[in-house]
Amino acid sequence: MPLEPFKSSAPLTLGVELELQLVSLSNLDLIDASPDMLELLARRKFPGNVVPEITESMIEVSTDIHTDHGGLLAQLRQIRDALVAAGDRLNVGVCGGGTHPFQQWSERKIFSKPRFKEVSLLYGYLAKQFTIFGQHIHVGCACGDDALYLLHSLSRYIPHFIALAASSPFVQRKDTLFNSARLNSVFAFPLSGRAPFTTSWTDFESGYFARMEHTGIVKSMKDFYWDIRPKPEFGTIELRVCDTPLTVERAAALAGYLQALCRWLLERSEPPPKEDDYLVYNYNRFQACRFGLDGTVVHPKTYESVSLRDDIQNTLRLLANRMVPSDAQPLSHLGQVVQMGSDASYLRRQYQERGSSEGMVDAAIGNFRERVEE
Repeated sequence: MPLEPFKSSAPLTLGVELELQLVSLSNLDLIDASPDMLELLARRKFPGNVVPEITESMIEVSTDIHTDHGGLLAQLRQIRDALVAAGDRLNVGVCGGGTHPFQQWSERKIFSKPRFKEVSLLYGYLAKQFTIFGQHIHVGCACGDDALYLLHSLSRYIPHFIALAASSPFVQRKDTLFNSARLNSVFAFPLSGRAPFTTSWTDFESGYFARMEHTGIVKSMKDFYWDIRPKPEFGTIELRVCDTPLTVERAAALAGYLQALCRWLLERSEPPPKEDDYLVYNYNRFQACRFGLDGTVVHPKTYESVSLRDDIQNTLRLLANRMVPSDAQPLSHLGQVVQMGSDASYLRRQYQERGSSEGMVDAAIGNFRERVEE
């Protein structure tokens, strides 16, 4: 069916989706608890939305539409509290982290939903290996052209979000040496990576998407696993590269950072995005996944190599000089991440201090439960 028209939405509004782990408090492995969790949560008013994900050991929560970081954070905390209370009744822990450090993909169970069954039949074992956990951030756009302008302008900052959100260093009890191993699983899908270059919604809709639909490969935007994709039915762009953080405070800060970046980019004071900006895209993406904040990226315009940590700090300073009051808290939070290290670094420390993968999971559960004052 044709791509639906891009629905105009209030510019720079925010919405967040979090994919979360469901963990047995007996052995700290993943547990197929989403049917019970969803049934229990349906009995009371939930402060956002909660839906199943592809396997029964995960759920996805989403916020309402918000105009600023403060309102978003308040609702994420309400969602967190509701999930923790439900988990306590079921003896199930809820936590963030982009990967569970020792779960076995072959033990996962596909949630009984037609689309998930279809994906499982198409992708085979990759569907169960997709038991990984990410944060998606939606930003409202006035029109499709603005959405595509932002989508491509943000390509230079994708490494920032990967490194700041990184929380998936371990897979099957092994340190992968990656800060975000999760994104390696996403890259296995044929329609992943980056969107084709165009800043015209008309060209995207009647050109690229129409041709792809004609091939029979895609039916809707859901079939694309791009790092950033437009969502015309919402009137947003959706950033998809972030691992799920260990706390809702970090999740809100990442959303606030994206909002501040988009506000600045829409001023169009920077050179417009071009196709050649993507020459360095995969290299920069790899550096952020592998080395996190210690990676080195190449500027897509000047080809200058720069420390990712320095690049983030410089961008935070740039935005601080232009910020509105609601930007202060998220920019300050992420400034501390640059100094102190990401969730991936924290999990590695927990592994060293506690001596086991189970200890890491226990720490992640504790982090999700606790309110972090900023």
